[in-house]
Amino acid sequence: MESVSGQGDGGSTWPSGLDEAIRATAADIATTLRGAPDTGAPVPGSQWTVGEAAAHLAQANELMAHLADGKTRSYGDGTPHGLAEANQLALAAFAERRAEPLAAMIVEQADAFLRSAARPGSSGELVTPMGPMSLDVLASYLLTHMLGHGYDLARALGRPHMINRARVELTLPFLITAMPRVVDTTATAGLTARFTVRLRGGARFGTTFSDGAVAVTPHPPSRPDCTILTEPVAFLLMALGRRGPWGAAARGHVLAWGRKPWLAPRFPTLFTAP
Repeated sequence: MESVSGQGDGGSTWPSGLDEAIRATAADIATTLRGAPDTGAPVPGSQWTVGEAAAHLAQANELMAHLADGKTRSYGDGTPHGLAEANQLALAAFAERRAEPLAAMIVEQADAFLRSAARPGSSGELVTPMGPMSLDVLASYLLTHMLGHGYDLARALGRPHMINRARVELTLPFLITAMPRVVDTTATAGLTARFTVRLRGGARFGTTFSDGAVAVTPHPPSRPDCTILTEPVAFLLMALGRRGPWGAAARGHVLAWGRKPWLAPRFPTLFTAP
């Protein structure tokens, strides 16, 4: 994935196209929301309504804008359960559920994040709900989070989703950072295996389990036991718990080979989506 010198003055890299992807995704979500006839409609596969999911997105964008601005915000304990609990507490304290104000807030806070990220001196390690991250990884986190919940809103409202290959590749810095933090230790107990994960037509990364302990790297391991080739949109939906591996495989969106190709359907189940 191409990177360019970017935000702040700490010499960190900022993936090319990340700013545009964040702005465009926020705008796409706002457009989807503004066409909502009823924000009380349920979100498929969720306990939330459209209004609650949109309110959560607006709050999360504001939280990440504050973090990029150097403000300290506590939010859960970094575990999937802790994040879910923090989400519910935050929603209970925020009454707005109307489409137009929430659409505007989602866009405004995405822009606020990018303004803070572009300030000189804005680089360095930040404390986030998913642990310490550099600013560019936090930006990837913001994009990933918007794509996941934006997909949910699009499904609920019968609108086209806003996930595409370019945006999926820009989620990888966050996913590679976050995956070791959301490992299901019960599922990985005793597992020793090396995986290469390839996005069709694009990026790849490696995941190595050694007796259950995991390391995720931007580069594939040597001699992987299982190579998984996935269609990018399907990859992100599986990573975020929106789609199961068997359904993706049935649609031809996942292929696997290597010495242990049967490990491929197991791979998404080794992690708990936050």
